[in-house]
Amino acid sequence: MKVLVVKTSSMGDVIHTFPSIEDARRNRPDVSFDWCVEEAFAGIVALHPAIGAIHTVAIRRWRKAPFSPDTWREAATLRRALREARYDLVIDAQGLLKSALVARQAAAPIAGLDRASAREPSATLFYDRKYAVPRGLHAIERTRRLFGLALGYEPDLSTLDSGIVPPPGGLRGVGGPTAFLLHGTSREDKKWPVADWIETARLLAAKGMTPVTTWSNAAEKAVAEAIAAGEPGTIVVPKSTLAEIAAIIGRSALVVGADTGLTHLASAFGLPTVAVFLSTEPGLTGPRGAYASTLLAAPGERLSPATVIAEAQKLLELSRANNGRN
Repeated sequence: MKVLVVKTSSMGDVIHTFPSIEDARRNRPDVSFDWCVEEAFAGIVALHPAIGAIHTVAIRRWRKAPFSPDTWREAATLRRALREARYDLVIDAQGLLKSALVARQAAAPIAGLDRASAREPSATLFYDRKYAVPRGLHAIERTRRLFGLALGYEPDLSTLDSGIVPPPGGLRGVGGPTAFLLHGTSREDKKWPVADWIETARLLAAKGMTPVTTWSNAAEKAVAEAIAAGEPGTIVVPKSTLAEIAAIIGRSALVVGADTGLTHLASAFGLPTVAVFLSTEPGLTGPRGAYASTLLAAPGERLSPATVIAEAQKLLELSRANNGRN
């Protein structure tokens, strides 16, 4: 059976879908999977060994030039590729109108959430098979249940496995354990103060860990350089590809991250991960993993670096204890 997964964005949502692929691998070994995703996140999908062809969309870019010949040409190319693949089933794991329209291009039966369960009920107009999944569950569990209903098995929700491993690469010439600091995030109100990142780097260095950070734009570069100036032992990785950053994160001993997609990636790798949430509720979409923890700042209160480091220490000790037993 040949199945197309439609989960176009964002990075965290894509990562949240990986446990569903692992469930299907165990319960339906006869099923092969391809994926349709936003072009920016194709490298994330490629981390999962069970994914075959990766079809890319550029909805975010296409919206900026909807009448451009290039936009229409790219959309037609995608439609042709999806139809030529001859899928037996499409699973719209996103539940949005835009993802349903993409799924429709494959000209195959579409499975998705029912009207009461989907994020955008209008998407269900395009589905051939509709399934009820409670909205009050974490996004990972909702998607796992959807896949189980669509493919005819009961997922074992007592386990959680993303099935991904870091790509080749990593830092060279670092002797001790590293701690990756993911300070970059999309909204200003999600950003932890620079002074707190500097203090976190200092506390980690005092514990014998090498702080590592990176940047993807000018504002983030300024923060990364400020952290390195405040704690000279910090390694600043230049702006790099997603695969290169994933390789470094995946070989870190610890990750401390803001509410950003790469923090979800760290937890999916099974790393000790402390997520720092300041203005958003982790609720049903926060990082999940064997050694992942989310710290939420109380309204009007500060989340201190000491609190973050104390939580990180607990996760490191738990990880070491379990790995020692295993």
